[in-house]
Formats: sequence, C-alpha cells, structure tokens
Amino acid sequence: MKKYFITGLITLLPLTLTILVLIFVVNLLTKPFMGFMIKMLSHTEIQQMHPQLLKYASEFIILVGIFLFTLLLGIFARWFFFNTLINVSDKIIHKIPLVNKVYKTTQEIIKTLFITDKNSFKQVVMAPFPHKGLYTIGFISRKAPEACNDIVEKDMISVFIPTTPNPTTGFLIMFDVKDLIYIDMKPEDAIKYVVSCGVIIPDKNEEQIKS
Repeated sequence: MKKYFITGLITLLPLTLTILVLIFVVNLLTKPFMGFMIKMLSHTEIQQMHPQLLKYASEFIILVGIFLFTLLLGIFARWFFFNTLINVSDKIIHKIPLVNKVYKTTQEIIKTLFITDKNSFKQVVMAPFPHKGLYTIGFISRKAPEACNDIVEKDMISVFIPTTPNPTTGFLIMFDVKDLIYIDMKPEDAIKYVVSCGVIIPDKNEEQIKS
C-alpha cells in the first residue's frame, strides 16, 4: 500500500505543480487586462456565455494578444534598435572599471557557446577523472590552447567536468585526445544523470544495464 501511495504521489505532484504554475502565470499576465477585455466583449454576442466561459475566452484572447505584441516588438526591436542598443551598451560597460573585465569575459563565453562554435558542449565523453581507472561524464569545450599543446607535445582537448548535483560548477581540464571515450549520449541526458546523482539513467544506457 505504501509503495503504491508513493508511486501515485510521485506521478501526481509534478502534474499538480505544473498546473498551479500555469494558472499563476496566466492570472498574472491576464489580470491587468481582464476588466477591459470583459467590457469589450460585453458589446458582442459573447456576453451571453456563462461567466466562467467568458472569463476563459477573455484570458485566451489576452494571451494571444500578448504573444503577438511581444513577437512584433521583438521583430521591430531587432530590425531597428538591437544593433544600436548593443553597441552603445558595450561602449558604456567597457569604460566601467572592474565591471568591464567581468563583462568582457562573459561576452566571450556567450559568443563562444552560441555564435562562434556551435559544437561546444554538444559532445559527451567519459574522461579519466580524478585519475586513470576512474571515469566521469564530461563535455567537450574545444581544443586546448596551442601553447599548452606545444609544451606537452600532445594533442589536448578542453573538457568541462560538471559537479553533482550542481552542474553549473565544475572543473575545466585538458585531456589527451587518446584518453577520452566518446559516447552516444545527448547533453541534456548527461545533465540529468549528473543532477540526479546517477539516479536518472538515459534510456539507451538503462537498456544496456538490464541486458
């Protein structure tokens, strides 16, 4: 009985929390416009609907309106203001002592991840860490600096090793290419595995273990 109850609770809780969050977000977005929308609909045939259905219809129309307004605003801003705003912001922030160092570093990381190299952190590997004979999940960043390769006279690759259960922190380690084992695993599945402390196993790996 206890096992069944816990299983049902685990199944029901995420769904319940998701619904509650959605209701909260919908109310938060639509509440400021609800009075105006109901007043507008009162001049149409929709006013004959049940009050609750009228409320749902108003929320739906408001959400669609917010979505379209946000989409148009994004298109307009990207076309006319985006480049100018970014350039002005860069110039201002780059002149602020200390802040400019952090900003430049962050900017380079973002450009590396999303602009210059779309393959960064896309490949999952098994890396020998903390020493040979033991393996941990890692993400290929990119090739190690040439200066480092020249010193050790090896072809090195920079690998990010995330910590458990917080994958936003970790270690950046340069490995010999020959020491890495490339595995067929999606980055999001690898993150789930790390965050869950190994409890959530990707489907492919789980099937191999069972077999």
